[in-house]
Amino acid sequence: MQSPRKRTTAASPRYKIDISIADQLLTVKRDDETVRTFPISSSRFGLGTEEGSNKTPLGRFQIAAKIGHGMPSGTIFQSRVPLKPEDPLPVTEDLITSRILWLAGLDEDNANTRERFIYIHGTKHEDEIGRPDSHGCIRMRNADVIELFELVEEGAPVVIEE
Repeated sequence: MQSPRKRTTAASPRYKIDISIADQLLTVKRDDETVRTFPISSSRFGLGTEEGSNKTPLGRFQIAAKIGHGMPSGTIFQSRVPLKPEDPLPVTEDLITSRILWLAGLDEDNANTRERFIYIHGTKHEDEIGRPDSHGCIRMRNADVIELFELVEEGAPVVIEE
């Protein structure tokens, strides 16, 4: 008796993300059709891949991990762990809130992106969305990053362009 054949073709991600630094916009596409566009905030320190530079990298990436599923909007994360209400706040103005989409670089010059802890995440600085203000990550409004988190899968392609 013959054993059933297993399907070995990997499904391609349903959605992809394009980020325009010039426009400060994140666009979600499905089969090259725009599904949703969100305002973002990239780095106030400019563009680059140098360790410790607080700059936003350019190029091709993928979502390496999604963190924060089911957490309340505005949840603060420290080292990717949600803080409890009684925990002290991190000593930083760049709080990471609501959801984390951790990026991994796919190009030779941005291969250190994951080790640099570059994320797409929520922020308490929603009034700064639409202009460069982050410390390297892509910041979004909390409601927007939660919506994005639900749309995309781990492994989804991301392109960040000037």
